[in-house]
Amino acid sequence: MSPSQELIDRLASARRVAAFTGAGISAESGVATFRAQDGLWTRFKPEELANVDAFLANPQMVWEWYQARRAVILEAEPNAGHRALVELERLIPSVSVITQNIDGLHTAAGSSEVIELHGNIRRNYCQQCRRRYDDEALLHLKAVQACECGGKIRPDVVWFGENLPAGAFERAEHRAEAADVFFSIGTSAVVYPAAGLPVLAVQAGAYLVEINPEATPLTRYANESIRSTSGAALAEVVLQLCNRLAAGGRSGN
Repeated sequence: MSPSQELIDRLASARRVAAFTGAGISAESGVATFRAQDGLWTRFKPEELANVDAFLANPQMVWEWYQARRAVILEAEPNAGHRALVELERLIPSVSVITQNIDGLHTAAGSSEVIELHGNIRRNYCQQCRRRYDDEALLHLKAVQACECGGKIRPDVVWFGENLPAGAFERAEHRAEAADVFFSIGTSAVVYPAAGLPVLAVQAGAYLVEINPEATPLTRYANESIRSTSGAALAEVVLQLCNRLAAGGRSGN
């Protein structure tokens, strides 16, 4: 399903675009969704491991689960969807990426502004004193490590029951409210408060575009729904926008 002419025209005149991304955009890089785990980890629900109580009770088990996820993520490369969002920055004055993903692939692709609502699995900090531990060597260690204060070092991700990173959601809200066009890409739109951002954008006057192979609770709010994988859809959006700008220049200048 191709983007509409209205979307391309709106992008041609847009000053600010925001892209809200979920697991679907990284699936094309081989990163499994949060709940898709192999082998040993299929015996556990994510809620049983991704929380502070589980880490305090059995830090080694939780660390090993995240190391298994890291092993996949560290081998992954940005895909056509990630790269298309970077290319949009060349065509539109301001493009912000708001992501629920913890894999760091938007930054690896080269996006200038990435707001990570759920943290980043490539970073760590001490659960007790909050000291940061971002040495890449930690990403490959099998045993959970201790901080100088005696606390355990944990992944810098948001666990169930924890608050989002300080200031991240506020920045995301600001970008949503300021957007002329707001993309919701590869997300089921069920995890709050993040799932409320597209609706906030619509209420502020943005043109809402959903890119997802299947309908979601967000579909009824969308001005346009593109039933496709993110890589194919975003690459087509960029191609058509390039052609539109080459033919007629940027609108609204």
